[in-house]
Amino acid sequence: MPDPVVSFEGVSKSYPIYDSPGDRLKELLSFNRLRYHRDFWALHGVTFEIKRGETFCIIGENGSGKSTLLQIIAGILAPTSGAAKIHGRVAALLELGSGFNPEFSGRDNVYLNAAILGLPSSEIDRRYNDIAAFAEIGEFIHQPVKTYSSGMVVRLAFSVAIHVDPEILLVDEALAVGDIYFRQRCMRKVHDLRQKGVTIVFVSHAIGDVKAIGDRTMWLDKGSIRAIGTTDAVVAKYLAAMVEKDSAYIQQKKPTRGVALASTKAPEIVDTIPNIDHRYGDGRVEVIGITVLDEFGRPLHLLEPASRIIVRISLRANEEIDLPIVGFMLRNHLGIDFAGTNTAREGHQLPPMAAGDIFTVDFHLDLPELYPGFFSFSPAVADGTLHHYSNCDWIDNAITLQMGHSEGQIYGYLHLPCRVEVNATLQTLSRTPEPSIG
Repeated sequence: MPDPVVSFEGVSKSYPIYDSPGDRLKELLSFNRLRYHRDFWALHGVTFEIKRGETFCIIGENGSGKSTLLQIIAGILAPTSGAAKIHGRVAALLELGSGFNPEFSGRDNVYLNAAILGLPSSEIDRRYNDIAAFAEIGEFIHQPVKTYSSGMVVRLAFSVAIHVDPEILLVDEALAVGDIYFRQRCMRKVHDLRQKGVTIVFVSHAIGDVKAIGDRTMWLDKGSIRAIGTTDAVVAKYLAAMVEKDSAYIQQKKPTRGVALASTKAPEIVDTIPNIDHRYGDGRVEVIGITVLDEFGRPLHLLEPASRIIVRISLRANEEIDLPIVGFMLRNHLGIDFAGTNTAREGHQLPPMAAGDIFTVDFHLDLPELYPGFFSFSPAVADGTLHHYSNCDWIDNAITLQMGHSEGQIYGYLHLPCRVEVNATLQTLSRTPEPSIG
């Protein structure tokens, strides 16, 4: 077993919380003999090890202690109690522009940050062109960092971090602000560093990225370790807990219904919309609910690659609708419209609706093998034909589900059904001996 490069033994970290600035001053004037603060414990007795060359992911809700833990590994913070041992050069990409002087130019900050990480000036000179080329911010590298956009700051910070030959690379959510093109380049670079044996500590809310690169994963919850182990096992527990929490929240916010009304409601009607990012339309007919089921009609909390699902959408007419069309759009975690369909596209003409009518439409889908990411369903209803219609209701990202991990590696976005054959005739010809002469 490789030696650990990061070792935490019972690490706890607290921050003093004061009700007012005056309380801090009074405590200082008493030489800390009088206590005017309360302690907030960001970490509680955290114990774990990270092996050399391992990609170790940390997940958890906001405020769970992830960033505090990374700052302790980076040496920015010291634990209140316990011991944290780090072996190796650490390069950290934690917060936007952390370590950058906004008054200095990008070039000056490259030299400053690389020097802090222990590189001599001659070595920085040798690597500067590579750093500038990877960052791709052009002439802005000669301008003060305070003039940069957040994405440009991340580009430069990440480029410096990966070009100082780190033995341990810490990556926080800073990459989330980058554009898709640069994020993809960063993830490819992370894979390259993995192959070179660099230890990577990766914190992200992008579960698809965690499942793609994590050897092991730790779930932090309110400063304590909730689970640690193989990435698939820990992520599954985390997602299940988040679904349960979200369901409890929905039930809490759901208006109380009368017993008589609930007892007469048809079972196929869906009357909940888990999420509404944006909604628009003329409202003549509206979506009143959406859910995703397995092929046996059971609600799904996790999508499985190469499985059959049912997308169930219920709608209610507020006016007469001559040619109702119901459909949905499937989006990936980057907000890209991945696929979609509707009743007209599938050759199914719905009957006209009178005011007050409620329809429920089931879309039976065979999912391909998709990469493990989050996918959202945006339901819509219109009046008309495929070529001439008026939008009545559209709900962006009404329900979002995580795609599970496929048995095989997914290269790109999805795996196409494929059959491999070897041309036996060519093989036979290649083994035929050359005819002898004479």
